[in-house]
Amino acid sequence: MNSLADSVDRIAAETAFSGVVRVDRGDSVELAKAYGLAHRGCNVANTVDGQFAIASGAKGLTALTIVSLIEQSRLQLASTARSVLGEDLPLIGDDVTVEQLLAHRSGIGDYLDEEAADYEVTDYVLGIPVHELATTEQYLRVLDGCATKFAPDERFSYNNGGYVVLALIAERTAGASFYDLVEQRVCQPASMPDTAFLRSDELGARAAVGYLAVDGFRTNVLHLPVRGSGDGGTYSTAADMHAMWSAFFAGRIVSMDWVAEMVRPRSDVPSESMRYGLGFWLHESRDVVMLEGLDAGVSFRTVHDPVRRITYTVLSNTSRGAWPITRRLDELLGI
Repeated sequence: MNSLADSVDRIAAETAFSGVVRVDRGDSVELAKAYGLAHRGCNVANTVDGQFAIASGAKGLTALTIVSLIEQSRLQLASTARSVLGEDLPLIGDDVTVEQLLAHRSGIGDYLDEEAADYEVTDYVLGIPVHELATTEQYLRVLDGCATKFAPDERFSYNNGGYVVLALIAERTAGASFYDLVEQRVCQPASMPDTAFLRSDELGARAAVGYLAVDGFRTNVLHLPVRGSGDGGTYSTAADMHAMWSAFFAGRIVSMDWVAEMVRPRSDVPSESMRYGLGFWLHESRDVVMLEGLDAGVSFRTVHDPVRRITYTVLSNTSRGAWPITRRLDELLGI
């Protein structure tokens, strides 16, 4: 334990890490420690139970919400997006399916193309004022007009917009707010009381403000939607992430048959040295499952090995703060 804690402390000091690190082995918490400041202007320290934005980590919650609707026969993997969208987003092909959207194999255009050669995480990427993105339906304005990239199921291409489309599909299928659906279908059965789509302009006392650099006061509030949707924007804690993995692999969110389906590899992604299932990143050769998030003022990774019952979560309120620690944890824990 000392070696693990000492290694994390050393890297945190060398990189001015700001965030939380937690490691669990079975039912025991081996390490849980907070570093840096949640609010630099007020000199408020991060705490181990602090809420952090997890960016694309939310995609796993979106996928679970969709699969829960499929389990109730309200959708199918083969359902087309068009059957739910009606006349909205006409550039999405009529043959694009829910499964292809979940697996990043839909080929639809993306409002935030992270594969672009000149993309920087701290760029201003939204074409409309961020305060006008507070509901999933409002995202139609940024999703519209994105031309198709390739034919459905041709290949893997990471797609943020596709997960907002999935949030729209969930809302329209269930007749309820996407945020309420995530709460009811994922957070409640998984006992994740501190996970929610918070507004960036009304963060609570335990929520960390996102910063663009390790040594400045400039925040991410003008870079991201005021409230996220299916592709990102959830706030969570290290404890809630551990609870999510425990509930997921115990079949308490979706059935065990669907757990197996969601972690069945759909694509090899050599550029990331990983594979991808439905909403979850997968280790390139072992039964290890991951969620990751990177955005302006956000970096996040949570990893679960269901065989050895090892989980680690690193949450940071800076753009790239999590990665040096996650690389070291991979080495120390044999991930």
